[in-house]
Amino acid sequence: MSDSAKICGLIGIATKAGKIVAGTDACIEEIQKGKVKLILVAKDASDRTRKTFEEEAKKYQITIYTILSIEELSKAMGKVNKAVIGIKDIGFSKKVISIINGGEMIG
Repeated sequence: MSDSAKICGLIGIATKAGKIVAGTDACIEEIQKGKVKLILVAKDASDRTRKTFEEEAKKYQITIYTILSIEELSKAMGKVNKAVIGIKDIGFSKKVISIINGGEMIG
């Protein structure tokens, strides 16, 4: 299974568990409340969106990755046209980061 498929699977599980926030405005709101632990921006998101979330991530000291496509992120959540998601659970966040960095995290 590819890393992208693993990440998409985790996003799907986290979505069902209510641990994901999707969309620009909703993500910014949750980031400002201190609830987001990891930001994922689609690699084909607009430059403006990418810049906005890079600034938010820096300001609130949140890890951010530009991965997957809008289609992949959206499909993983069962939604349409989502370029940004915020993961609100530290466990899911650590697992996604581990996969991105090439190490399978156990547990």
